[in-house]
Amino acid sequence: MNAQDRDSQTETLAGAIRKGDRRALARAITLVESTRTDHRRRAEDLLAVLMPQTGKAARIGISGVPGVGKSTFIEAFGLHAIGQGHQVAVLAVDPSSKRSGGSILGDKTRMEELSRHPSAFIRPSPAGETLGGVARRTREAGLLCEAAGFDVVLIETVGVGQSETAVADMVDLFVLLIQPGGGDELQGIKRGIVELADLLVVTKADGDLLAAANRAVADYRRALTLLHPATAHWTPEVLSCSAVSGKGIDLVWSAVERYRAALGPAGEIDRRRASQAKRWLWGEIAESLLDSLRAHPGVSSRLAALEKEVTSGRLAPGAAAAGLLAVFRGGDEVPAKPAKRPRR
Repeated sequence: MNAQDRDSQTETLAGAIRKGDRRALARAITLVESTRTDHRRRAEDLLAVLMPQTGKAARIGISGVPGVGKSTFIEAFGLHAIGQGHQVAVLAVDPSSKRSGGSILGDKTRMEELSRHPSAFIRPSPAGETLGGVARRTREAGLLCEAAGFDVVLIETVGVGQSETAVADMVDLFVLLIQPGGGDELQGIKRGIVELADLLVVTKADGDLLAAANRAVADYRRALTLLHPATAHWTPEVLSCSAVSGKGIDLVWSAVERYRAALGPAGEIDRRRASQAKRWLWGEIAESLLDSLRAHPGVSSRLAALEKEVTSGRLAPGAAAAGLLAVFRGGDEVPAKPAKRPRR
């Protein structure tokens, strides 16, 4: 395809997205998620054209341990936001199988009512090998949703753990869901992710779990007094809700509005987004360089043999890496000769 045809296709797709065409949006997200070189070029062209239509949405990340009820909460929360006159997009990242690379992609089936609503758009994506609980192209997908007119973009992570914190670096507000009655008051959740949360929500606050939910709220409120807020404009709050009955969902939405009212006029959200964009830039540079390194003919021809030397203990990883980087830079340097192991 020549450059003129590519530009024409890009403009056509961009025009459909600006009009809120869901099929065009889905095609565009598939395009940005593709690893094909020609698709990457088209995706970059499309994003460049649509960037002026982005930046006006509320970007909200949602994480929590498996079983906390993320999908149930998001459906109730999304429907409430729609009731307030908003257009809601949900980017749900599903876990990928380490063995097959496949993913379940079942979030649409767990959010049946929201998925059918004309003011909502749900896109499940496999996490792949990307750490952090999000897919590699989640940021780009979010921008496409904003260009399509969605003013609330929810990003649901795979789960919560030591690495499932990358979502906090691509949203304005990070919501951590907590389930009551987990035994340990803080449920073994890493302090790091609690420090990143702007809003903590205890779920399933109904029926037999209501008392446990109230205790969890009190426990987390006490725990937060030991942490320093990330900004002087907002102190993280702890709330409870029942996504099944809908009780407390309005309070969570009110907290989101208070957060944006506190940080928006102060310029804090703009500063946060600028900092995120800078880290995104360097992340892209690092990943692109790694992809280029692996695709380099000289590197790929030596990689298997060097990995074998490293895993057998005959060659230090640093020496192997230095040699491969030298080849990548255009030199013919090879790693140092493996040391001979002494006989026993």
